[in-house]
Amino acid sequence: MRSITRIELQYAHRFYKFKGEAQYLHGHTGVLTIEVEDTVNPGVNMVFPCNEIQKTAWDVLKNFDHALILREDDPLLPAILDVYARQGIKDGAPTNQMKGAAFKTELATAYPDCRLVVTKETMTVEGMIKIVYELLKDKLNIARLTFTSGVNAATQEYTPSGTVDRCPLCGIALVDGVCPKCGYQKRG
Repeated sequence: MRSITRIELQYAHRFYKFKGEAQYLHGHTGVLTIEVEDTVNPGVNMVFPCNEIQKTAWDVLKNFDHALILREDDPLLPAILDVYARQGIKDGAPTNQMKGAAFKTELATAYPDCRLVVTKETMTVEGMIKIVYELLKDKLNIARLTFTSGVNAATQEYTPSGTVDRCPLCGIALVDGVCPKCGYQKRG
């Protein structure tokens, strides 16, 4: 069975080297739908609490919200970083509260202090799905990701890797046999 949740992201990007309107810097509201598959947890009668899916995903994905997403070879990137440095905000500002932990994968690097994500490929709906899967595959038992941005959408099915050991009291994943939410400890 699957638990399904949605996360909305606001971001700006452009398609560098594209010969159309998308070559200009522009913004989107994107909606990511995450489907997590596993057995129904008998203690709480659900696969995974959707609010916990959101919290797990949001810890990483908040780096994309209200962020600028540019390809690593985009000539705007050094110019923007230079402006941020001159403004004194490249390494963060006290008002920048919307940030997750920095990350670096083969496909993307997040610089949360300056609300910037640098990608290897052009940030399309398909590209976002690839990045999200890479970031969350070890945290959630993902069966499908769908990303919609404007009139564009993409979806990808995955074969879940197995079951996740979850708390019988609140349904969230155990960490080393202990529930990080309620303190339940798995015996034997």
